[in-house]
Amino acid sequence: MTATPKKLGYHFPAEWHPHRATWLSWPHKEASWPGKLEAVYAPYCAFIREVSLGEQVCINVADHAMERLATAHLSAAGVDLGNIRFFHHPTDDAWCRDHGPAFLINRDKHIGKAIVDWGYNAWGNKYPPYEQDDVIPTLVGKALDLPVFHPGIVMEGGSVDFNGQGAVLTTKACLLNENRNPQLTQEQLENYLREYYGISQVLWLGDGIVGDDTDGHIDDITRFVNADTVVTVIEENRADENYGILQENLRMLKAMRLENGKPLNIVELPMPAPVVYDGQRLPASYANFYIANAAVVVPTYRDDRNDQRALDILTGCFPDRKVVGIDSTDIIWGLGSWHCLSQQEPQ
Repeated sequence: MTATPKKLGYHFPAEWHPHRATWLSWPHKEASWPGKLEAVYAPYCAFIREVSLGEQVCINVADHAMERLATAHLSAAGVDLGNIRFFHHPTDDAWCRDHGPAFLINRDKHIGKAIVDWGYNAWGNKYPPYEQDDVIPTLVGKALDLPVFHPGIVMEGGSVDFNGQGAVLTTKACLLNENRNPQLTQEQLENYLREYYGISQVLWLGDGIVGDDTDGHIDDITRFVNADTVVTVIEENRADENYGILQENLRMLKAMRLENGKPLNIVELPMPAPVVYDGQRLPASYANFYIANAAVVVPTYRDDRNDQRALDILTGCFPDRKVVGIDSTDIIWGLGSWHCLSQQEPQ
């Protein structure tokens, strides 16, 4: 590793750092939402409407035809198209958190942003083809005229969460999975995280929730909401298969210390009632929220008991932002929600 981003003064900011834009890849893959692709456009456009109130939304589309389709859906949803910008970057799928660019900012305010183009293999080669998704960060770098770093290993945006003060949260179930970077030890992986995200501390949790095909992304379980506070999902039903997994993660969080020696402030977030479709338990979680400039957009699941509880808890965590729930019941059939679909570009 020669001149890595960290050595050059770059780091990956926290999601609440002011955004210039949010990046998305327009959903078009029928196999990701079998029998439900059309149903995802209304909630997806509602998400874009909320985000675009406070920042530009940049959308990767295959071509003019897909741009016209997207424009029609967005117009029908009342989105101000003046805040939308399309890029003709063909993708294999819609999960921009994982295949999109990781934007870095520099401690020297006179130096512009940069992008990390991590390798992408569709969560351990589960859903080929993914060659178009794999090159999206470099295409975005060219479009914005930003330098692009190539670490040469697999990493997904949904597997890491940052406090903006040197710490990253991740899971062993995902990052140490042999279907990602079998050639690397935990110590080597931590070094890549430090050098290419510009962080100084790696905090490891264990397993992800049931139904999560990413092998345990952090953005379904535990998220920073400020520099020393996390929200973490808890299953209250002892008979539920997520109960033990999430209790173990809670135990690990309580034992963690930040670099300043302080323990984490931990806010517990309920899990929704199980969302099952076509006999399959889906990875429904309120932790898959997205922190935009104008709002925090939270997935909801038609759960009369828990949706409002989750929104109220998150409202307490983000006093400076509106917290908005958008029904994610159809979206989650694709096995992800708002955070999985979006990637922030900081100012």
